[in-house]
Amino acid sequence: MFNSNPVLGIIGGGQLGSFLASSAKKLGIKTVILTDDPLAPAKSFCDEIIISNYSQKQKLEEFVSKVNVVTFEFENIPFEVLSFISKNKKVLPSPEINKIVQNRNEEKKFIKNLGITTTPWIYVNSKNDIEKNKDMLPGILKTCTLGYDGKGQHLINNLNEIDENWFSLNEYILEKKINLKQEISVIITRFENGDCYIYEPIENIHKEQILKKSKIPANINQDIYKQSQNVAKKIAKKLNFIGTMCVEYFIDIQNNLIVNEIAPRVHNSGHLTLNAFDISQFDNHVRAICGLKNLPNKKISNAEMINILGSDINNYKNRKYSNNEYFFDYLKKDIRDKRKMGHLTILKY
Repeated sequence: MFNSNPVLGIIGGGQLGSFLASSAKKLGIKTVILTDDPLAPAKSFCDEIIISNYSQKQKLEEFVSKVNVVTFEFENIPFEVLSFISKNKKVLPSPEINKIVQNRNEEKKFIKNLGITTTPWIYVNSKNDIEKNKDMLPGILKTCTLGYDGKGQHLINNLNEIDENWFSLNEYILEKKINLKQEISVIITRFENGDCYIYEPIENIHKEQILKKSKIPANINQDIYKQSQNVAKKIAKKLNFIGTMCVEYFIDIQNNLIVNEIAPRVHNSGHLTLNAFDISQFDNHVRAICGLKNLPNKKISNAEMINILGSDINNYKNRKYSNNEYFFDYLKKDIRDKRKMGHLTILKY
């Protein structure tokens, strides 16, 4: 794609931006990060950082002038910002993909149109919409946009639990609650020539809608293993995706595989790939968006990853670790309840 090593622009300066910058450095690729956070931890890992609101045109133009290709660490960047950048430099994955996955209703329709199973859902913008569809209860009311880690979600068992004020602030979908057996995710990197590297399915445990633990191998049968990888590949191909993405799944008690959502970026559940594989999800993302080849990737070990939230990080900072344990401190200055502050990966040889 490029005559010489490109300069990679990364929007967002959190832990995902940090890992992407570190992967780029291993490949001899310089990075410039654009973030609105003056305390962004990624400034310790990139070559240059620009602190600015994403809508400030002068800073956007400065950012664009310094890079060859742009990616991002989170999908809720305004489409207008990504579209503005893409007029001058390539943005990968494509901003058009964000238009789909930024809105849960559009995302569900996209998945359903591919013939892939999702949770039953309806679009709602009033309490009356739910009253007309009482068979959807119990259900989870989710904002169509800007929801993550359980934010913007309400479990509704009956009509009395609905607050009319919710609908003056946001638009929602209502998902019917399923009899959940377990949750898994599949990380896939798709390259410009259509080649894919698909990591093995990862089993995830959530607490209060926030990922608590991930492990490989997942405790699933071979049919679910293959189906989850094939569905991820089908989605990536339809999106003409370039880079690393994650497909999150539910498995119900009847062993049905159900797509929950798509994350068009490197993903929290894939952090264990940093130590459990020769080439991590971050390495592969940088390789794909910078036009490098899909290389053979070797699994080193089974693994478990534990998310470290809030003040729990203090319990990990001064611990001694075994040779099979890898502690990552995200270097965030502001400790907040339920904020992702670091993770620990344990290799299970």
